[in-house]
Amino acid sequence: MAHRLNDAGPPAAVHDAPKRTSFAEALAGADSAADAERRRALRRMKTVALGFLIGASVIFLLCTWAQSRGAGGGSAWIGYVRAAAEAGMVGALADWFAVTALFKHPLGIPIPHTAIIKRKKDQLGEGLGAFVRENFLSPANVETKLRDADVASRTGKWLAEPVNAGRVAAEVATVLRVLVELLRDEDVQQVLDRMIIKRIAEPQWGPPIGRVLATLLAEGRQEALLQLLADRAFQWSLNAGEVIERVIERDSPTWSPRWVDHLVGDRIHRELMDFTDKVRRNPDHELRRSATRFLFEFADDLQHDDTTILKAENVKEQIMARDEVARAAETAWSAAKRIILESVDDPSSTLRARIGDTVVRIGESLRDDADLRDKVDNWLVRGAQHLVGEYGAEITTIITDTIERWNADEASRRIELHVGRDLQFIRINGTVVGSLAGLVIYTVAQFLF
Repeated sequence: MAHRLNDAGPPAAVHDAPKRTSFAEALAGADSAADAERRRALRRMKTVALGFLIGASVIFLLCTWAQSRGAGGGSAWIGYVRAAAEAGMVGALADWFAVTALFKHPLGIPIPHTAIIKRKKDQLGEGLGAFVRENFLSPANVETKLRDADVASRTGKWLAEPVNAGRVAAEVATVLRVLVELLRDEDVQQVLDRMIIKRIAEPQWGPPIGRVLATLLAEGRQEALLQLLADRAFQWSLNAGEVIERVIERDSPTWSPRWVDHLVGDRIHRELMDFTDKVRRNPDHELRRSATRFLFEFADDLQHDDTTILKAENVKEQIMARDEVARAAETAWSAAKRIILESVDDPSSTLRARIGDTVVRIGESLRDDADLRDKVDNWLVRGAQHLVGEYGAEITTIITDTIERWNADEASRRIELHVGRDLQFIRINGTVVGSLAGLVIYTVAQFLF
């Protein structure tokens, strides 16, 4: 019965139970195509290195066999070959042990001071982080690298090209679209309402308007307005004959003759044209001086007269109560959002064109202005030095923390995957150099003894 159960295999529940995968297995399943190619290259180099060891071993065995069969006379060279093969074999084995001991226990035997990467993973991570921080993220190295890169000049030349400026404008437009679509309409409207509409309505309007008006009057800015009003009044008076005639006919007594009405209307029209023309031509006309005095008095009342200030507040409240003002934030954001979205999607839009022109001008300035380039380079250097000086340790913790999180076996495997192929040359060189050293030692010994 037990035999049958064993033959039948584990119960279905065992088959259906989810398999627990280790961290190493999970990462191994996520190997990229590049990792697969590295693995194949590593296997090839291991095979080549092993081939050198096997070749040296075979030559050593053949020479040993030949010497045991009593080969002599003209076969003295066998001793030289045997010595070279023996030394090459020893060198290959020694270097195989050294390379293997970095990543694992040779032959699975827990020999002390082997599987170094597994045991010293965290220390290696800390050392690597310190090495990067001291040799790559030091302020002096960062400055040298940035100076050599000539970032401002190269960036300016690149941005000055219209094609590149168009690419930048397209990317900026994409960012604008994303930002606009991320923003909630209600939030933007509330911000606009709090920051603009309510800020406008909160203070009293009278005093600030009075101060602005007083400043404009002190600078004589009212003269242009008075001249404009005088010119418009004169232009109106030229065509006011029919209006004056209708008013006189309407308001004159019924017994008044028609010709008298016309005579009075013509007289009034001529006097009106003459008066408005004098006001228009004479900057020092009494009417214009009176208007200026009124404006000065009005500006002063807006600042100091409680009744005028209250009237200005009533006007403000009437304006702010209008539906158009109450919905100004919503209307403004809706219009701005529509314009932005339409502009960013249209390559020929004014917005995209202006962004492109601005980018080209910035690029030309960086390209042609040496002082500006120096300023930009200095900004970059100071900013980078501040970052590495203040946060260099935090930046390199990415290395140490990442290595600490690695599974020891997986860390060893991945490091071997990246550097193991080159390390196999140590084994090959050990075989070759060992053979040459053994040959030299054997030769010297033969001559000396």
